Amino acid sequence: MPMRGEPVAVSFVVDNLGRAGTESQLLALIRGLDRRRVSPSLVLLDGRAASSQELEPRDCPVIRLGVTRLVGLHAARAALRLRRFWRDHPPDVATLYFLDSAYFALPVAKLCGVRRVVRVRNNLGYWLTRKHRLLNRLARPWVDAALTNSDTGRQALIDADGLDPARVVVVENGVDLDRFADAPPPFARPGIVRVGCVANLRPVKNIDGLMRAAKLVLERHPHAVFEVAGDGEQRADLERLHAELGLDDCFVLRGSVIDVPAFLKSIDVAVLPSHSEGMSNALLEMMAAGRAVVATDVGANARLVADGVSGRVVAAGDVDALANAIGELMAAQETARRYGRAAQEFVAANYGRAAMVARFTDFFERLTSGASP
Repeated sequence: MPMRGEPVAVSFVVDNLGRAGTESQLLALIRGLDRRRVSPSLVLLDGRAASSQELEPRDCPVIRLGVTRLVGLHAARAALRLRRFWRDHPPDVATLYFLDSAYFALPVAKLCGVRRVVRVRNNLGYWLTRKHRLLNRLARPWVDAALTNSDTGRQALIDADGLDPARVVVVENGVDLDRFADAPPPFARPGIVRVGCVANLRPVKNIDGLMRAAKLVLERHPHAVFEVAGDGEQRADLERLHAELGLDDCFVLRGSVIDVPAFLKSIDVAVLPSHSEGMSNALLEMMAAGRAVVATDVGANARLVADGVSGRVVAAGDVDALANAIGELMAAQETARRYGRAAQEFVAANYGRAAMVARFTDFFERLTSGASP
């Protein structure tokens, strides 16, 4: 344990770095930590891709293990390298993200005598197989605390993984508000309305449902253009559905977008049509940009978006309700502007990056002081 007055040494373990929600939140946390209170290091299970390396923080120790398979001679050598890294940079806490990183690093952490191990899961585990659930339960005695970013995620960990409620802690996300400070008001271009979504192209994000809703909206509002910023495994299926629905240039799959704030500043109405979420980083950013949001009633969405105050909340999977809510905001632009202002004020008051970093710092200090997490 750290001596009184010394910073808590926290080693974060993640598969790779990227611009997606969890990885971007981790990078923001590492950059924002006060080194007088928390001293970070970063372990990348793989980390070989140039896209990951270019995101590496420059002000903390980093190791890339190059592991793509968890068994075999290469994995064993990587475990020895991690042991040496932790000997040179001994952590008080190992904080593990994603399944492979947790499976690999958890036994190494215990063999190295790391006193506190934390696992992070910010989704609801909808994709977990029986094998993963069994492994999670086997790992449970070695984990001191589980972190998630929403009350819904906390309940899922308690119900599905059988975790002790006292060891499951909610630490909410935060947004870099400065990146949205100069967002122009929506509906600045006469004659066209841009509806935008930021999401990976995976079934859980329900982009196919958004396409079907767009087809209905366009029948009443032919001047609308829908754009999705993100890429992923479902792209080919979505392109086929795009052709079947005849959406043409009215629905654009833009692929990965590096400058998400610029994308959000360019749209008029934001949509998050997911089937499942924890606390969505994309949703917080949509609200920080001052856009009225149509979000499905999953995870923390309804807690963030007050229906009829800062946006609209609709039932997940209801294409008609999604289309009606989008069309409503397009037709009542002053109402949509008012929702957007309310959303921006709410996020600024509650979900800035500084507040997120403070929440994590307090958690790590409590955990290593012997207090309840």
